[in-house]
Amino acid sequence: MSTQFNLYPQCEPISDGFLKQDGHQIYYEESGNPNGKPAIFLHGGPGGGGSTQVRRFFDPEVYRIVVFDQRGCGRSKPHGCLENNTTWDLVEDIEALKRLLEIDRWLVFGGSWGSTLSLAYAQTYPESVSELVLRGIFMLRQKELDWFYQDGASRIFPDAWEGFLKPIDPKNHNNLMDAYYKIFNGSDEEKKLEAAIAWSRWEASTSTLSYTPELVSSFADPKFALAFALIENHYFVNKGFLDSEDQLIKRENIDKIRDIPTKIIQGRYDIICPMATAWELSKNWPEAELIVAPSSGHSAFEKEITHHLISSTNEYGSNA
Repeated sequence: MSTQFNLYPQCEPISDGFLKQDGHQIYYEESGNPNGKPAIFLHGGPGGGGSTQVRRFFDPEVYRIVVFDQRGCGRSKPHGCLENNTTWDLVEDIEALKRLLEIDRWLVFGGSWGSTLSLAYAQTYPESVSELVLRGIFMLRQKELDWFYQDGASRIFPDAWEGFLKPIDPKNHNNLMDAYYKIFNGSDEEKKLEAAIAWSRWEASTSTLSYTPELVSSFADPKFALAFALIENHYFVNKGFLDSEDQLIKRENIDKIRDIPTKIIQGRYDIICPMATAWELSKNWPEAELIVAPSSGHSAFEKEITHHLISSTNEYGSNA
């Protein structure tokens, strides 16, 4: 890399509020240039919530940056609520927020689950999307879920995997996602919290190429962990509420967004969302540019991935 792009300096919100939808109050905020190029950041999880750091992927002098917390998580209310909480509810929230903010089209930026939601939104409302920046591609297919929650990633992080297994009775180890689902929908609040922290710590432990204790600690925060784990599990046992598991990657659905300028940034050693999915997407969508970060894992904040994400937003921003 001849020029290394780093996160932009922190900028404070210029406005914030709540979008009221289906009994949910969905927190959103704007930062950067109020007259700039609109962009929306779609966080991961589902259930991860936005953070103050994600504004820094965009030049605040160029972009009107919109961040929102998806239903049930972050600063949205009610916290941890699973009612009226599906992929398609979130798609409608994004479009409703676009209308509320009087935006015609915007760049959509999403990583991990955010890449899934970005594709679902773009395929539903292609006329609303000016560009896509996608990272760590995830399609919620059974083989992807099995890899991370049953057998696969466990062989690379066996030490962290022990913690993930701890809340589950050994007789239920043949279907861990279902075992967690039963705990999360049970009445034992202490057991539910223990399981939520174990679920969240497992993801944090595998997010970066090098173990990051601070990230694991933040994911173990009880309030964060409960929403994160319950919402993720809710989406995953329901296969993302998709019509078919390959819905978003089918060529006939890619055809709806084929002409939208798109960058796909993928860590070569991403354990949570292995590169095979991004590779398969790029085969069905050769018009999108696949950029492989050769020494990176999953996190958007790994040096190479951050560079490519900001390079992408800089390029699209220069075309505004």
